[in-house]
Amino acid sequence: MPDPTAADSAGARPRVLHLISDERRGGAQNFARDLHRELRRRGQASALCALAPHPAVPPARPGAGAAGVCTAGTVVPGTCGEGCPDTARLRAAAVLGPGRLRPSTLWALRSAARAADVVLAHGSDTLAACALALAGTPTPFVYVSVGHPRYWTANRLRRLRGGALMHRAAAVTTLTDEAREVLEEQFELPGGKVRVIPNSRAAESYPPADGRDDRRAARHALGLPADVLLVAWIGAIAPEKRLDLALDVLDRLPDVRMAVAGDGPLLEALARHPAAARAHFLGPLPDPAPLYRAADALLLTSDSEGVPGALIEAALAGVPAVATDVGWVREVVRDGATGALVAPGDPLALAEALAKVLACNRAGLGAAARAHALEHFELGAVVDDWQRLVAEVWAGGPPS
Repeated sequence: MPDPTAADSAGARPRVLHLISDERRGGAQNFARDLHRELRRRGQASALCALAPHPAVPPARPGAGAAGVCTAGTVVPGTCGEGCPDTARLRAAAVLGPGRLRPSTLWALRSAARAADVVLAHGSDTLAACALALAGTPTPFVYVSVGHPRYWTANRLRRLRGGALMHRAAAVTTLTDEAREVLEEQFELPGGKVRVIPNSRAAESYPPADGRDDRRAARHALGLPADVLLVAWIGAIAPEKRLDLALDVLDRLPDVRMAVAGDGPLLEALARHPAAARAHFLGPLPDPAPLYRAADALLLTSDSEGVPGALIEAALAGVPAVATDVGWVREVVRDGATGALVAPGDPLALAEALAKVLACNRAGLGAAARAHALEHFELGAVVDDWQRLVAEVWAGGPPS
C-alpha cells in the first residue's frame, strides 16, 4: 500500500488530475482551477484537463499529450491560469477531445489518467466520463458533486443512472450534511463513501474594487457604462438559472443596468426580452473577477442551486447579493446582513429586494459579505481536507 506522505520529483504525492467538463468559467470549473493552483502551490503534483472545448474558446488540437492538451502531472505552458493573457486564462484547462463522451475523448482521458494517482471529477458530465474511461484501470476517481442532489434525482431514470455511476467512484464529495444524506439515501452509497467538504474559493482571485476609480476602470474594460447602477448576473443561460426572471426584475427597475456573463441555449430567445435593451450580454468571461469589481450587486434568480460559487466569489469581492432562497444559498447570503433572500419565481419580490439593497449602504453590506465569506468559504480552510481525502483514496478504498 502506498505511503500518503511519500514524495516524488514533482512534489508531494499523490499526483492529482482535475477533470472538468469544458473550458467555461462555471462554478465547478472555477473551483477546480482554484484547487489545482493551491495544490501546486503546496508542492503537490496537479494537472487540469477539460473533456471538451467550449464554443466560445478557440479550439485546440485534441489528443492526449499533444501541444496544448493535457498530460497529467504537468501543466501545459500558458494554461495554468496564472499570469496568462485572457484567451489562455479562458482556456486554462487543456482539452482531451471533441466531445464530452466521444470515444476519442474517453480514450484520451484513460491515457492521461495513467500519469495520475487520483482523478477528481468536477461535475456530472465528468462522473460519466470517469466511470467509463477508467474502468479496469488502477487509477481511482473522486466525484465532486456541487449541485443540489434532489434536483438531478427527480426521476427514477436519473437515480438509476446516477447510482450506477457513483458506485464506480472511490469516494464522493458534497457540500452539506443534508446533501450527503440525500446521496446516501437515493443511491444506497455505503457509509463513509460520501465526504462533506464545503464549497470555497481562493480569496486572492476575487479582490474587491479599490475605490470608485477602480470600479470605473473595471467597467471601462468590460465596455460597461460608468455612472449607472449596475447589477451582475452570472451563470449558464439555461432553464433552471432563470435569466428570464432576472430580465423581468430589470423591467421593473428602469434606472438599473444589468451585465449578463454566460451563454447557453436560451440566449437568443431572451435577448429579445423587452428589458434586454438595458442588459449587456458579455458572453462567458475569461475571468469573472473584473465584473464583480464593476458591479453594485449580484442577482441570482435560480430555481435550483447547491452552494453557488458565484455568490461566494461576489462576497469575497465585497459585492452584496440578492438571491432566490433555494438549495443552501442561505449559507452564503445572510438575509438583511450581506444581501437579501427571496422566494423563487417572484419577480416583484426580487425587484423590491434589489431596489432596497441598491438604495441602502451597499459598502456595508459588501464588507459584511466579504467577512462572512472569508470566515466560512475561503479555499485555504478546506484544502487540508482535500489533501487528506486524496491521500486516503490513493492509499486504497473509500475514506473511513
